[in-house]
Amino acid sequence: MTIYRFLRLFLFWACLPHFCSPELTFRRTPGPQKMPSDTRVPRSEGKILHRQKRGWMWNQFFLLEEYTGSDYQYVGKLHSDQDKGDGSLKYILSGDGAGTLFIIDEKTGDIHATRRIDREEKAFYTLRAQAINRRTLRPVEPESEFVIKIHDINDNEPTFPEEIYTASVPEMSVVGTSVVQVTATDADDPSYGNSARVIYSILQGQPYFSVEPETGIIRTALPNMNRENREQYQVVIQAKDMGGQMGGLSGTTTVNITLTDVNDNPPRFPQNTIHLRVLESSPVGTAVGSVKATDADTGKNAEVEYRIIDGDGTDMFDIITEKDTQEGIITVKKPLDYESRRLYTLKVEAENTHVDPRFYYLGPFKDTTIVKISIEDVDEPPVFSRSSYLFEVHEDIEVGTIIGTVMARDPDSTSSPIRFTLDRHTDLDRIFNIHSGNGSLYTSKPLDRELSQWHNLTVIAAEINNPKETTRVAVFVRILDVNDNAPQFAVFYDTFVCENARPGQLIQTISAVDKDDPLGGQKFFFSLAAVNPNFTVQDNEDNTARILTRKNGFNRHEISTYLLPVVISDNDYPIQSSTGTLTIRVCACDGQGNMQSCSAEALLLPAGLSTGALIAILLCIIILLVIVVLFAALKRQRKKEPLILSKEDIRDNIVSYNDEGGGEEDTQAFDIGTLRNPAAIEEKKLRRDIIPETLFIPRRTPTAPDNTDVRDFINERLKEHDLDPTAPPYDSLATYAYEGNDSIAESLSSLESGTTEGDQNYDYLREWGPRFNKLAEMYGGGESDKDA
Repeated sequence: MTIYRFLRLFLFWACLPHFCSPELTFRRTPGPQKMPSDTRVPRSEGKILHRQKRGWMWNQFFLLEEYTGSDYQYVGKLHSDQDKGDGSLKYILSGDGAGTLFIIDEKTGDIHATRRIDREEKAFYTLRAQAINRRTLRPVEPESEFVIKIHDINDNEPTFPEEIYTASVPEMSVVGTSVVQVTATDADDPSYGNSARVIYSILQGQPYFSVEPETGIIRTALPNMNRENREQYQVVIQAKDMGGQMGGLSGTTTVNITLTDVNDNPPRFPQNTIHLRVLESSPVGTAVGSVKATDADTGKNAEVEYRIIDGDGTDMFDIITEKDTQEGIITVKKPLDYESRRLYTLKVEAENTHVDPRFYYLGPFKDTTIVKISIEDVDEPPVFSRSSYLFEVHEDIEVGTIIGTVMARDPDSTSSPIRFTLDRHTDLDRIFNIHSGNGSLYTSKPLDRELSQWHNLTVIAAEINNPKETTRVAVFVRILDVNDNAPQFAVFYDTFVCENARPGQLIQTISAVDKDDPLGGQKFFFSLAAVNPNFTVQDNEDNTARILTRKNGFNRHEISTYLLPVVISDNDYPIQSSTGTLTIRVCACDGQGNMQSCSAEALLLPAGLSTGALIAILLCIIILLVIVVLFAALKRQRKKEPLILSKEDIRDNIVSYNDEGGGEEDTQAFDIGTLRNPAAIEEKKLRRDIIPETLFIPRRTPTAPDNTDVRDFINERLKEHDLDPTAPPYDSLATYAYEGNDSIAESLSSLESGTTEGDQNYDYLREWGPRFNKLAEMYGGGESDKDA
């Protein structure tokens, strides 16, 4: 392969015209001009033409890329007409790659390339050449510029920007439908030869697709490609340079083509008949089952709408389209009854919602199926003949009277017996009861419309064979009125008559009420129970009456109050009546008939003194009496003798354990004779400064001999008291009750108040009148108590 490629490059290089001909084109270089001796002067239009001397003989050099020879590649030759061939001139090269990529022979001017050159890296090089005198180093020619152009060879294959392309085209597309365009690029020189001329061809994907050789556009090649048969295709495209000729370089890419869906398939039910079952107890809205029509399309092209178009169950069932699953859900539209009908037939249609008119020829995009729904029997609860019952009954019926009957049946084919009960939560007073077998309601207590006009009951019906199956029904009992209540006064009347009243004067208008409610409305009649010489009643015939006087003047001192019985009757059957008594007071009135006073004692009071003033005076007297009583009680307590009168009060210092004593001069602290005479201790006398012990019996101590020393006696008694739990000390009264001498308030304690004799005589209370007799009896017995 290497030899073949080398020969190909060599032949290409050999065929290039003027490949190393540096003298085909001459270029005049600026500089001093010299006229040669053999200059010819032609005549032209009267002018003498002079031939000028050329400084350089030179050409644009061409170099073949990718040279593979072992020697340096010859580029061209620089030559100056000043060169006599004696080696006096020196050629110098500068510019792009001079000295490295390109070198020049200083004597001959031959230029060589030192290594392989890639045109795709750099297409041409610009260099400058100069000839100088080798001895003087002065230029003999001005510096000139020339170009080395790199000739292209076909060393780059076409490449695609993507290794794998993804494209799509609708299924059933016509032949020649454009799918996608792929483009390959070639790095070779498009302006030289056919190295960069690319031709496209398809290596894989026939006969489904084709590609345009010049443009790379991929098109469909077969008609009616069906996505449902095959959806994915892989196409391999080749791009070849040199115009697709033999020897050209090539590159490939892969195009994955997907057929997109169109609505070219109608929905189809997998079965002609579908069987479903549902319980008769299923409530409205219960899903019975589902039906589904299959569609080979996808997405919106497979969307289906379901509807019931025929059948004997169109009013009993409905169908709903489930968008997510594309199913038709059949639901219960009305309550079902196994005993009425056990089988329903529906004709269900499924139709595409998005139809493409291009494919109408493929047939109607809809399908139908038959759905048969079987109703299954369940044990249903009893059913009442009515949704509710209303019974009316008079309140005067006897206990045990049947007021109505409720009826229920078992809707099942077995027809189980029914048992009736009354919900006692709706009849807490147990006024009604029901026969469990036939559903007859009857009273168990008397009825009273005035207490309750309506009774709302609930009756429960249950199957005897299956008590869990129950049904409730509301029973409304209305109590009808019976005239069993007599009319009465509407309010309590406070009636008075003036002393200066005249005959026929109106003193009161009365009205009545009745708990009964007759259909025609209330109608009352008023009359007197007996003829009364003082008053009379006049019926206004509007359920009110007027009380009028019959005589001239009344005297409250003779009769202060009159009682007037009034008979009130109603107009219903049976007629009810009652007697109400009016209390009429006789009062003093002014000239306009306004009441001033109705009490006979009021005449004894001084003129101008009102009742309020009398009450105020009475309260003041009571307050003064209470103040006097309190003052007397406080004074009595203040005069009581204190428990301890003075500091000279004799104490038994043995029990005063915290008393430090008065020293040797203290002769009043205790009686020293008691210590000398032990027999005196045995006398049990109550002490006034300690709490007497009543729970323990004091023990007797043996008497000491008369000549017992005082010290021994004290030590012995001290030991006894240390071991005696009933021995003092106790709190002394003097600690809490004694306030000391010279106290103005003296003692406030009531202790030993019975010993004081002064100010204990309360006989003065008897002088205050009968109102203080009770106090005198309480405090006046002091003398008798003392005597006793």
